[in-house]
Amino acid sequence: MTGPGKLTGKIALVTGASRGIGRAIAQRFAAEGALVVASARHVGRSADEPGTLAETVALIRRQGGRALALAADLEDPAQRDRLVSQAAEAAGGLDILVNNAGLADYSPIDAMPLDTFDRTVDHYLRIPFMLSRAAIPLMRARGAGWILNLGSVTALSPARPYQDFDRTGGVTAYAAVKAAINRFTEGLAAELEGDDIAVNSVAPSTAIRTPGSARYIPEGYPTEPVEYLVETALALCSVPARLHTGRIAHSLHFPHALGLEVRTLDGKGVLPPPVIPAWAHPALAQPKLSTR
Repeated sequence: MTGPGKLTGKIALVTGASRGIGRAIAQRFAAEGALVVASARHVGRSADEPGTLAETVALIRRQGGRALALAADLEDPAQRDRLVSQAAEAAGGLDILVNNAGLADYSPIDAMPLDTFDRTVDHYLRIPFMLSRAAIPLMRARGAGWILNLGSVTALSPARPYQDFDRTGGVTAYAAVKAAINRFTEGLAAELEGDDIAVNSVAPSTAIRTPGSARYIPEGYPTEPVEYLVETALALCSVPARLHTGRIAHSLHFPHALGLEVRTLDGKGVLPPPVIPAWAHPALAQPKLSTR
């Protein structure tokens, strides 16, 4: 770090930070000066163990950032309910909550086990609700805050004529819960605007290949770099609620419309401006430049 960043002095809790999108957000936020509490199920035995919190924290520290690991299995109610308070105690407060952790377990409705449906609802609606509810008093005490939920382009209605993925991909339940978290985001933003607590959602404009999503992405599909989503996440978590709250943002469309400079995860390099591909969902509108 060479000078103050956009998140200097802020404390961020990022769930699902052992790999994929969560790790990328943790890296970028740390590069902007945040103390990041990286959370996932397991810390790992050493920094050399791939896909672990230990690896995430070591990576951030090598890049000059600050991070600590906090293990929590969010499917265990006791661990889930303690996570926010433990993170705040360990780090000295809480300014930013990123509800990223989840699972990808697609199935057609007629073949979906009830347990899979219940876990999908838990990960993408109940857990963000519980963690947000616990974080709100801490953010109010600090005079401001940011809650960011991870959305999905699948929350949009299937385009007609239906594509093969809509017909056979088994995404219906997952997509329905992602649509619900978008509405949760918009409603909670209205409730907390007076507290200067911003609540937003960010999703890929197309698809990002991660360890969790790779099995559902066809070979050769042109996925997008994670950096565009991460830069959108940073923009939504670094300005007052009066500027950005209640937004359902998408990774390529948001920085394209606002002319954001997209940086590498360590904050040192610059990526090309985003280009909206022809295969992006046709219902994705460019965000307006006005506030709210």
